[in-house]
Amino acid sequence: MRYGIVLTYTVTPRWLALSRDERNAMRREHLEPIFAAYADRVTARFFDAEAFTGRVSDFAVLETDDLGAYYFLVEALRDTPVISEGYLTFADIFLGVEDGFQAYEQALSDRTVSNGGGSR
Repeated sequence: MRYGIVLTYTVTPRWLALSRDERNAMRREHLEPIFAAYADRVTARFFDAEAFTGRVSDFAVLETDDLGAYYFLVEALRDTPVISEGYLTFADIFLGVEDGFQAYEQALSDRTVSNGGGSR
């Protein structure tokens, strides 16, 4: 199964108080290596949202077939100073299954066939 995750987050005033050079250095040092380490299992795209909502400043759209890899990626992010020192806080996380209804219907069909053709 392919999973889609929308990970919303807010950068804090502490982050915004850093110069853009300092922010870019922290991103390069702490965040990019983590996403690179999981890039073969979790794809990520990043979006700015602060001009369109007051609830969060940004969100990432992640896709994976491996929820364990996604979980470990988030744990690794939480271990960075970007999160542990309060520069960024996670907000809502939305998880969905790509075309999950099709997988369900296929499983029903497979079960019907293996049960001799009758539905249950």
